[in-house]
This record gives sequence, structure tokens and C-alpha cells, in this order.
Amino acid sequence: MAQLKTTSAQMVAAARARIEEITAAEAIALHGAPEVVFVDLRDVRERQRVGFIPGSFHCPRGMLEFWVDPDSPYFKEIFAEEKRFVFHCASGWRSALSVAMLQDMGFEAAHISDGFSGWLKAGGPVVAPVDEG
Repeated sequence: MAQLKTTSAQMVAAARARIEEITAAEAIALHGAPEVVFVDLRDVRERQRVGFIPGSFHCPRGMLEFWVDPDSPYFKEIFAEEKRFVFHCASGWRSALSVAMLQDMGFEAAHISDGFSGWLKAGGPVVAPVDEG
């Protein structure tokens, strides 16, 4: 395999250097505030397997750019609201890259630096996983 010009770890580090990061504890303190929307970028199977933040909006990572862009046929009205958007994934890698890309698009947002795993460790509220058994 050819050597990559940039590794995924380097991309995440570069993104984190230029975006707003909040800790899980800071995010928990924001939970329930009417002006804050938590956006879950994880795959639906991750949400079903380990649960999710109550009231969070699910936006699969692969649709983010299209759902945020008002000129896209896939635009979601929630992203037009005058709210503070806090994105997360499982560990903070996908959300760091996502928030950097959103910043490039002109959409301001933050992310939970340690992701949903940090939220769980910090004792944040969780909607229990779906039992499919």
C-alpha cells in the first residue's frame, strides 16, 4: 500500500486545533437547555447498541453536509434554527472532522471532545439501548 500524505490521526489533530471542543462534563451541563441541540453522528446501529443522549438529533455522518446545506434537496430544517449545535460520535474523531468541515462551510458548531464514551463515563443521561432480543 502506498504511503498516505496525511493520516486520519493527523486530520483529527488538525481539526481539533481549529474547532470548539467541549468536554463531556461541559456538555452534560448544557443538556436540556432549549438553545442547545445535540447532534449524534453515529451509525443507527451504534445508537441501538449503546443508547443515545436524550433529545439528541440523529444525523448519520454520511448525510451531514447535505442536511446542513439549505440549497441541498436533503436539507433538514433543524439546522436553520438559531441554536447552539453540539455534535458527537463515539470517541470524538468523526465529530472533530465533521465540525471542521462544517466550519469550512460557514456553519458554526462545537463537538464533545471525548464523544459519547466520555458522556457515559461522566454519568450523562442516556436513553437505553434497544433490546432486539
